[in-house]
Amino acid sequence: MATIRRTGFGTVFEVENEKVGIGTTGNQNNTLQVLGDIKSSDATVIGLSTLTTYQGFVDKDAKFGKAVIDVESKAGTLGDVVIEGDVTVSSASTFCSSLNQLTLTDSFSVPTGNTESRIHCQTAGSMRFNEDFGTLEFYTGDEWKIVNSFVDTGNRGRAVIAGGENTPSGTDFKIIEYLQTSTLGNSIDFGFLTNTNMQNPLSLSNSIRALFGGGQPTTATIDYVTIASTGNGIDFGDLSSGRPRGSGLASSTRGIFVGGNPGVNIMDYVQIMTLGDALDFGDLSFTGRGPSSTASPTRGIITNDYSSNLDIDSITIASKGNATVFGKDIYYGGYGANGGASTGTRGVWMGGYSSSTGTSPTQNLRRTTAIRGVEFSSGGNATEYGDLVSASYAVYNSATGTKNRGFCFGGFVPELTIDATNTIQFMNIQSSGDAQDFGDLTVPRYSVGSACDSHGGLGGY
Repeated sequence: MATIRRTGFGTVFEVENEKVGIGTTGNQNNTLQVLGDIKSSDATVIGLSTLTTYQGFVDKDAKFGKAVIDVESKAGTLGDVVIEGDVTVSSASTFCSSLNQLTLTDSFSVPTGNTESRIHCQTAGSMRFNEDFGTLEFYTGDEWKIVNSFVDTGNRGRAVIAGGENTPSGTDFKIIEYLQTSTLGNSIDFGFLTNTNMQNPLSLSNSIRALFGGGQPTTATIDYVTIASTGNGIDFGDLSSGRPRGSGLASSTRGIFVGGNPGVNIMDYVQIMTLGDALDFGDLSFTGRGPSSTASPTRGIITNDYSSNLDIDSITIASKGNATVFGKDIYYGGYGANGGASTGTRGVWMGGYSSSTGTSPTQNLRRTTAIRGVEFSSGGNATEYGDLVSASYAVYNSATGTKNRGFCFGGFVPELTIDATNTIQFMNIQSSGDAQDFGDLTVPRYSVGSACDSHGGLGGY
């Protein structure tokens, strides 16, 4: 019978060209086996063993056969890794391979097939490449979210206003201006749009770029500017169709232009940090002449137009498709290049009409000063949070905001000689309440486009 061979500290144990069991009894025809842990820089594991590595431990190759391997390692750097069975990475462990690093924590599901067929991969932590939008996404267990590369430089907090109209002058404004959202004061010259026909433009932004698309007289042009700088607009591409009086919403990567005049249900999307024409996203449930829109990092909310519909629509930004009805608004839209503001959890919009009919869309009695909104997660009808400073600024205005402040720019004022106001208003989205005076635009006008570099649609995903 074989003798149990034990080694201790300071001893030398050498086995050359022999078959022996270590820590076992039996004959000498046993292969080299370890039924506990094996610690080695070069070993073939046979039987029920645990491969254990340590910080700085380097293997040239690691070949795992058809067995369940438990890699209990704080850090290990391997060359070629061949896995023929299942690999379980222990909690808080890191498993790295080659120069192109793969890091796993807890679990990893490799996606296969196209984005529509990966039902089997939809477990929390699963990842996919969305071929429709060209984005990397991960699954939370409830929804797919976009993986963004997001660096907050601490210098954000700027809103950009562009385009617009002043009826008596007959001018379609090319003006771009900006303001610092955390202070009070008048707007400052930024530059000019490329197209003179960009009154009532549709607008959106991420933390870097602001986009202004469409306008009246009818154009499909999309301009972009870098928000942190100043300068003239640069050609981005074209909308799928030329139109004014729509709105826009965006996440950190994707922008969606919605609605427009005359009464279209179109939704177009772009990848904000690229260049190119907008592509079809889906359809609204209504025809949106002057809708407002706002967004969380995952969901877009689009309100009704100024005519006869009070529906609020919802879309999932990460996937194309038609909008679904979210709830009902209290009042009708404001028929301008309207936008909204968002904290990321709450979205708001401002102004509009109190009824759907009348002899003139400029009648004072039809305007409402109401600021209202919804909680993105709950669904349902709009809630009123406060009022604008005056009904004179309640229609043909534009809005944007940070995660704290919502802003309203300009508006149509028929009782004024120039038919437009230069008023800038703001309100606290978190606490609600009435709007307050912020300052003035450089030129009185209405139906401007507006966007901000720190709105609630931007996420850290």
